[in-house]
Amino acid sequence: MRLLIVGCGDVGQRLLRLLPKSLCPLVLSRRPAADWRAFRVRPLAGDLDDPAGLWRLAGIADAVVHLAPPQQQGRRDQRTRALIAALDRGPPPRRFVYVSTTGVYGDCEGRQIDETAPRRAQTPRALRRVDAEDRLRDWARRRGVRLAILRAPGIYASDRDGHPRERLLAGRPLLDADDDVFTNHIQADDLARTCWRALFQGAPLRAYNVVDDSDRRMGEHFDLAADVLGLPRAPRLPRAELARQLSEMQMSFMSESRRIGNARLKRELGLRLRYPLPEGGW
Repeated sequence: MRLLIVGCGDVGQRLLRLLPKSLCPLVLSRRPAADWRAFRVRPLAGDLDDPAGLWRLAGIADAVVHLAPPQQQGRRDQRTRALIAALDRGPPPRRFVYVSTTGVYGDCEGRQIDETAPRRAQTPRALRRVDAEDRLRDWARRRGVRLAILRAPGIYASDRDGHPRERLLAGRPLLDADDDVFTNHIQADDLARTCWRALFQGAPLRAYNVVDDSDRRMGEHFDLAADVLGLPRAPRLPRAELARQLSEMQMSFMSESRRIGNARLKRELGLRLRYPLPEGGW
């Protein structure tokens, strides 16, 4: 199998460590070839922000794992559109896995949801993901590609940026219990394992919520992290006061409340989470 990984950052490199030794994947990268010497890969120079340089992707892969985020502005994912256009120049891959976000559901006001919930994205960041999902579905139907969409929430690992200790050490406040929102998580290795499994077991044009078993509000999550890590708990503030201290981006994560089920992930992909609760991966 000729596997192409697009956007090979932290999760992509975890995926590389899972691959059979007989497989030498292709990696689309802006980084120089020397940066990939420690990995068993064939780097391809390319940039999704420069569509003219993607011509070599035509017909090059049997399977694709697309991990690259959209660009930072706009409501359309121009990077995914550029990738589709490049792949469309030759025989399409048979299998395709795209890592999207649970943000496509928008604010569910704390309700329990699954993959059948409507997508009501509210932020430009999430709207770009909706656009990517839609464009990939249209393309997969047209070209007969077996597409699996993985919707991931906050990704964490003890050796990854964004670990709870960073927020706790910075002393950034959280919402009062009365204003608090439900939050969802997945450990980075479990997400990488899901990418590999979805290549072979994902149903065509199927979406999967890749979330762990936790069912907690954000404050509870960080309070537990503080206790496990031996750090002071974060202060709590009312929403109006917190909005004066945090950026619009930071507040956007505290404006949507979702309780997301993972039954389809376990039933159809047969995934057994190594980290069913975040405290196991801190």
